[in-house]
Amino acid sequence: MTSTAVPPSGVRRLLPADPLLRRLALMSLVNTVGNGLFVTVSVLFLTRSVGLTPGGVALGLSLAGVCGVFAGVPMGRLADRVGARRLLAVVGPLEAVAVVGYAFVHSFAAFVALACVATVLERGAAAVRSALIARMLPAESQVRSRALLRSVMNAGLVIGSSGAALALQSDSYAGYVAVMVLDALSFLGATALLAGLPAAGMTARQKGGPAGSVRRRTALRDRRYLVITALHAVLELQFAVLTVGIPLWIVLATDAPAAAVAAVNVVNCLLVVVFQVRASRGVADVPSAARACARGALLLAVGCLLYAAAAHGSAALAAGAILAGALVHSLGELLTSAGGWTLSLDLADPRAHGEYQGVFMSGQAAAHVIGPLVVGLTVVDHGQAGWAVLAGLFVLAGAALPAATRGAEAPAVAH
Repeated sequence: MTSTAVPPSGVRRLLPADPLLRRLALMSLVNTVGNGLFVTVSVLFLTRSVGLTPGGVALGLSLAGVCGVFAGVPMGRLADRVGARRLLAVVGPLEAVAVVGYAFVHSFAAFVALACVATVLERGAAAVRSALIARMLPAESQVRSRALLRSVMNAGLVIGSSGAALALQSDSYAGYVAVMVLDALSFLGATALLAGLPAAGMTARQKGGPAGSVRRRTALRDRRYLVITALHAVLELQFAVLTVGIPLWIVLATDAPAAAVAAVNVVNCLLVVVFQVRASRGVADVPSAARACARGALLLAVGCLLYAAAAHGSAALAAGAILAGALVHSLGELLTSAGGWTLSLDLADPRAHGEYQGVFMSGQAAAHVIGPLVVGLTVVDHGQAGWAVLAGLFVLAGAALPAATRGAEAPAVAH
């Protein structure tokens, strides 16, 4: 994995023609293949090889998730000061060290400490990468480029998850550690690919006019941006629905086979890989992005109602309702993701992309932390009524976004 490596012809045909975007796509692919490997085996490693209890692992990961919520803004501000590419060149090797560190964990306290450090690095790196893309790519191609990168990321996760099957089959300490080493190498490989990127300068649009003509805004004081971040974070609860709500619902409340859980994941990943770029078409400015989020929120709500309907009928009907819900849900995810990218970029001060992306990413991280709790309090505790509450929550958040963005077509001056 070096910056001069040439991808095989089959892979090259799947990558974009633009050299800069192709380099960013390769970085995403290398990084997410490693992530897919590690995420697939990490819980089993910690419980079966390290000896932690499932409850202890869940608690440690929750604490780490809380730490990750607060990583985006300081890392983003640091990226604005020293440069996103330079910061990623340091963070990548640190992430490699952190993931290898799991091989030396032998207690709950050590696991929590390491998980917190690893999650802070991971969430901070996500904000910095987002700022890097904002600096590197032309504003007019940002949404389409990010859609392509998300497709590549999902493909990488699928590849990594599939590759982890060998380690799961062996169910041995050595097999799990081998996966961690491969994940560490993926971080180093993505870092090496940074060397092929040009220095990120500021375009005329990013500079915002003559020097000193407009005071630089601060994300944490930008009330409109904070409201939009919070509303979009509500839509991000959809990921807890996929990872927590649907598996529990299938097992506890429907006659659908347990294999339907895997089918839902396959449907979701394939749709994102194949259709994310297409779903981003027409999302070109703040109003169209807000409308895309509103339409996506309606689809998420319909998905929730289809999941609720799976509680009735035979195993075949229940499985059909679950898969139909997953299809509609995934289409909603495509739209809300495309809309969110545009909102996070176009409403930011272009001179502080690191800080603004840090705030937006922190909103997403917070949704991922509280998502399982929200799903538990609604779907798990109240069944079909809980699905209806979730559907209403998505509709309200989606409907509020166009109103919150009204009059924000152009970047605003300092508040």
